[in-house]
Amino acid sequence: MSQSSDIMSKSNSIDDLSLNTTVTLNDGHKIPWLGLGVYQAEPGVTTEKAVSWALKAGYRHIDTAALYGNEEDVGKAIALSGIPRSEIFVTTKIWNSDQGYSTTLRAAEASLSRLQTGYIDLLLLHSPLPGKKNRRESYLALQELAANGKVKSIGVSNYGVHHLTEILDDPEINIKPAVNQIEVHPWLLRNDIVTFCRENDILVEAYSPLTKGLKLKESTLVKIAEKYHKSPAQILIRWSLQSKFVTLPKSVNHGRIIENASVYDFGIEDEDMETLNGLDDYFVTGK
Repeated sequence: MSQSSDIMSKSNSIDDLSLNTTVTLNDGHKIPWLGLGVYQAEPGVTTEKAVSWALKAGYRHIDTAALYGNEEDVGKAIALSGIPRSEIFVTTKIWNSDQGYSTTLRAAEASLSRLQTGYIDLLLLHSPLPGKKNRRESYLALQELAANGKVKSIGVSNYGVHHLTEILDDPEINIKPAVNQIEVHPWLLRNDIVTFCRENDILVEAYSPLTKGLKLKESTLVKIAEKYHKSPAQILIRWSLQSKFVTLPKSVNHGRIIENASVYDFGIEDEDMETLNGLDDYFVTGK
């Protein structure tokens, strides 16, 4: 069996997965395996409708960020849904220009003000780009936010192994990241980061699991989709879930939001998981 299969493919070991299934983070909080991403969703009614449709369809996990400019719309849809706040998992992120200790604290308060959700379930540092000093100060600020209850879980996004090692080796940091959110799909397995995260009990979240649509017509994927009588997008989402990634497909289309959640009535067989894992060519869409 290939290295990628060892790391990624557990095939049907999560057959009992459903839209309501959660996984427990290293801090004890639970996060739904599937969430709606709202990256590049137009602020205003577009985002509000997308989140409303997702919640009506059974999604209980919404992933936004300050950078997206639509936190307020996410919050409005949640408030109007009538669903208890405790049943919805909300993620947002601290953008690069806000990183630093005091600026991270202010940015978190600003996100809370826009969301109006009372607290944030998961707050991430959006990327490691602001540099080592800012990364460290920002993460210490996340720890403070977790300690005072404004944030339930903390983590990072787009972090490589050496960035994660900085956090884990820092004597002043006593809350390890619950999550590392990175781009992952069959053409970008990121085995080094995935392996490190799993060895250190850090959950991997997959953003752009649909490759921003750029690989949906790829012949191998289409052939597998035809075999299971599913769309290529559904195959990619199911692959991601079976690979044990929290999966964040983005859509503002009502039909696709529902389709993206309709992945629990089948499982991808081992040989097809192996074929998909073999597509890795370090294809990065988030450039």
